[in-house]
Amino acid sequence: MDKKTIRDVDVNGKRVLMRVDFNVPIKDGVITDDTRVQAALPTITHILDAGASLVLMSHLGRPKGKPNPEMSLAPVAQHLARELGRPVKMAPATVGDDVAAMVSALAPGDVLVLENTRFQAEEEGKGCTPEEQETFAKQLAAFGDVYVNDAFGTAHRAHASTAVVCKYMDTNVAGLLMEKELNYLGKAMGGAEHPFVAVIGGAKVSGKLEVLKSLMAKVDAILIGGGMAYTFLKAQGHGIGDSLLEEELLDTANEIVAAAKEAGVALLLPTDNVVADAFDAGANTQLVGVDVPDGWRALDVGPETVKQYAAEIAKAKTIVWNGPMGCFEMEPFAPGTMGICEAVASSGAVSIIGGGDSVSAVNKSGLADKMSHISTGGGASLEFLEGKILPGVAALDDK
Repeated sequence: MDKKTIRDVDVNGKRVLMRVDFNVPIKDGVITDDTRVQAALPTITHILDAGASLVLMSHLGRPKGKPNPEMSLAPVAQHLARELGRPVKMAPATVGDDVAAMVSALAPGDVLVLENTRFQAEEEGKGCTPEEQETFAKQLAAFGDVYVNDAFGTAHRAHASTAVVCKYMDTNVAGLLMEKELNYLGKAMGGAEHPFVAVIGGAKVSGKLEVLKSLMAKVDAILIGGGMAYTFLKAQGHGIGDSLLEEELLDTANEIVAAAKEAGVALLLPTDNVVADAFDAGANTQLVGVDVPDGWRALDVGPETVKQYAAEIAKAKTIVWNGPMGCFEMEPFAPGTMGICEAVASSGAVSIIGGGDSVSAVNKSGLADKMSHISTGGGASLEFLEGKILPGVAALDDK
């Protein structure tokens, strides 16, 4: 990692402005999954233990640039206080005179949470001028001596609190979570140990085109599952019944298969499938071979496919997994994805799980603690694996 981190700066007696990802699910004022809060705690604790005061900022939901009480960060501030075992102050807004006064009053060890950054249209830069976004970023920058970005999940967005603010800060560094994400993903893209296996699933080829192209030059095998597999199988001349199909990408699918062959990359497709007569957990199901009968749709890979994929995974020293093998949210179509979870967990390889659905599947399997790294940013991890520059990372200081 070539970016400075919180470890590289002395924050004693200083005020730290930190971007976190507290975009957590809340029901009736209670956080139902605090994974993202837990992920930020090491950096928060590090900063407070070093003798700094701390101003935290995050978005929550999609309030579209306007205040919305249902998307207030107040419940998160209360939850954070319990986790830290110390008071956490809640600002009435993101910026403004009242907020500035609260920031100025902070003493070392104090924590203040700003209100949802997306309550301001200037955060995303929608419905405002570039000058207004710059002004908002300057207001945020005035709240800290040091800027820390620990929100990898939003690092692919060039928002005021993730990138623009850095122009007005003297010191911009990565938090411990950001550092971990960049180290694991960076190693996968630049110095992975071989054999290197990529497991790519999810609904559509279109969403994974760039990551397939990027990984092609780096991996030894690509294992394809999920809805996207049936565009590949159709392109190969197989019957896919009513399974998901992106007809406009049939030629592209064949080009990817040809490119893999030319690069010496093993590209595996499902050889058996669990099919249903409707997209429903209570539908009639059957196990078929590589071809799906008319009137049926494939909703999971079959046990023979899992066995073949597991054999490839067992040989791996590095694994990147992005996207489930089927509709694992419905019990009849979960075994394929769960089988891959078990194979990755028992592989002994460095395993990097990226993408929201993959993370959900791993958590559902109960095997999360067997994975080397579970990325907190679905979109950000995907763009990183595609080789794109993430604005929130690019804005940080180089070592």
